[in-house]
Amino acid sequence: MRRKWLMLLIGILAVLALSACGTKSKEDVEKDLNAKVEELKGYKANATMTLEVGTEPQVYEIEVWHKDPAYYRVNLKNAQKDQSQMILRNDEGVFVLTPALNKSFRFQSEWPQNSSQAYLYESLVKDITEDKEAKFTATKTHYVFETKTRYQNNQVLPTQEITFKKSDLSPVSVKVMDTDRKALVKVEFSDVKFNAAFDKKDFDIQKNMTRAQLHVPVLAEVGNEEFSVKYPSEFPGVSLTDEKEVAIDNGKRVVLTYEGEKSFTIVQEKAVAMPVTSFTNVNGEPVDLGFTIAALSNNTIKWTYNGVDYVIASNDLTKEELIEVAQSVQESTVK
Repeated sequence: MRRKWLMLLIGILAVLALSACGTKSKEDVEKDLNAKVEELKGYKANATMTLEVGTEPQVYEIEVWHKDPAYYRVNLKNAQKDQSQMILRNDEGVFVLTPALNKSFRFQSEWPQNSSQAYLYESLVKDITEDKEAKFTATKTHYVFETKTRYQNNQVLPTQEITFKKSDLSPVSVKVMDTDRKALVKVEFSDVKFNAAFDKKDFDIQKNMTRAQLHVPVLAEVGNEEFSVKYPSEFPGVSLTDEKEVAIDNGKRVVLTYEGEKSFTIVQEKAVAMPVTSFTNVNGEPVDLGFTIAALSNNTIKWTYNGVDYVIASNDLTKEELIEVAQSVQESTVK
């Protein structure tokens, strides 16, 4: 009888040992994720991004195309506001297209390698790899990592939770959290196709601009339509000292001057659609404000939203502070 129980105990221990061998560690999963990125020739992904900012959530549909090693096409569309933008990277540089206005910013930039991108697979894997203190858990069907972010203003959104499927290591969701661990940005992937095939022309500027305009036509002349002036949230040590309204061909230009410890100027005017596609060269970086893509340089940040062009200029604000002020402008239409 004693021998029988001993054999049973050995069997149980063997099963437990085999079970333990089948459980992957954080390092094992990181290695698998990096191997997956290395072997990928390209992928297509569809996702929904929800922003918990302002008075009510904003929802964006995202379509991502990536062809190894450095071709990208990211289409972002806000269905409720008929807003559409596209980020393209090809041999000519990095472009941010606004199809409804026939406009594009062109950057000589390292995007997307220079910061976190919640909707790009290889960027998420890089976030995990670079954070040596990343937390890891495994469920029955998923791997979950909590990492630091690499945003330029990562003091506002310092952490993120990234979930992958165990079966094929495809991304499931990303939650980007503030300092109180509230998820302000949520990305949920609905479809991911690894090793998708592409043609080089799929990343052509004019082809993509034309294709986008089939869904979001170029705006007609806006005439003298009015727009609501937006003001940033309170910024420590500064106050609004002047507000000027200047008549221009398509309506008005509003100039807000803030002075104090760090002075800055905000210019707002109705956006005008160009007759043909125009490119504005920017010595800076494309930056995701959440609600739109902006052009960030050392002293200015520019973006278009809801048919209005915005520029913030300052010799005092850091790049991180320019982003912070720009994001706060969207949250309020009153002083």
